[in-house]
Amino acid sequence: MPSLTGQEVGANGLGLMNLTWRATVTPDEIAFEVMKTAINNGATFWNSGEFYGLAPNHTANLQLINRYFTKYPEDSGKVVLSVKGGVEQGPGGPILRGDREGVQHSVDNVLRILDGKVKLGIFECARVDTSVPLEETISTLAEYVRAGKIGGIGLSEAGPKTIRKAHSIHPIAAVEVEVSLWATEIFTPGGVADTCAELGIPIAAYSPLGKGFLTGAIKSPDDIPQGDGRRHFDRFQPGNFEKNLVLVDKLSAISKRTGCTNAQLALAWVRQVGNAPGKPVIIPIPGATTVVRAEENFGACVELTEGEMEEISKILEGMEIVGGRYSKAQESGLLVDHV
Repeated sequence: MPSLTGQEVGANGLGLMNLTWRATVTPDEIAFEVMKTAINNGATFWNSGEFYGLAPNHTANLQLINRYFTKYPEDSGKVVLSVKGGVEQGPGGPILRGDREGVQHSVDNVLRILDGKVKLGIFECARVDTSVPLEETISTLAEYVRAGKIGGIGLSEAGPKTIRKAHSIHPIAAVEVEVSLWATEIFTPGGVADTCAELGIPIAAYSPLGKGFLTGAIKSPDDIPQGDGRRHFDRFQPGNFEKNLVLVDKLSAISKRTGCTNAQLALAWVRQVGNAPGKPVIIPIPGATTVVRAEENFGACVELTEGEMEEISKILEGMEIVGGRYSKAQESGLLVDHV
């Protein structure tokens, strides 16, 4: 089993974002069932964000976590909670705050809302703030680690040079980055995966189901609800969508043959493409807003054969995914090298 900040966690983790960062917030009774199902199936690495809530309640996700562990205090020692922060809500939108004052304000706010109901296992700035020396950001967080207020420091969407430099300032507990069958950028030779493997840093793979695309549940752009952020992402745009759907069709043929769902296939690939000689530990952190989805994602830990992994590799080699992971305006914040 993988270990984070000295505590063993399951092969899968749980992304909490969609429970609160949607137009319709998941009611507590359902959210709590999802969270309990995750724990019961070993998904004990949880990922949240200080800003995972719609205005005016940006901290809704942290408040949900507080309520869960208030009701189930016996579960608090079972999970490693990672929270993204370092973002200030400005009048024109979010502003990165990797400076000492911004980091302190963010960590203190997270700790205040959690109110000791669960330990803040890992804190990470949501993106690399290139306007601030990396030493300032990491050294500030290191003070919180030494004080015992957080368990470790994480990085999000950091490039290999950033990871290497940050790790030289203070050991990095985990690197969070998008990894899925249509987001394989970290496996570029000398890239994030190789760097994390060398330094012994686990990777938290967010959006391992391609933001829902790889599950096959979305058949056309019209299936995406109005107001859903995916409507603005390049890969979901008409024209790109149809070309990318070919990947889903090819994966569906394999999952049908192996007797698992597309989601289970996608999660198995993410786990197994890491966790191998010369590869880093990779923990997929899919979200779930219903118990049915939680049981699908966490209840059956599918293992792919070597032949199935090779078949998938050939599919990926013959596929060109069309469009960026987000919109063009957001691409500059991905896999950032800041030294």
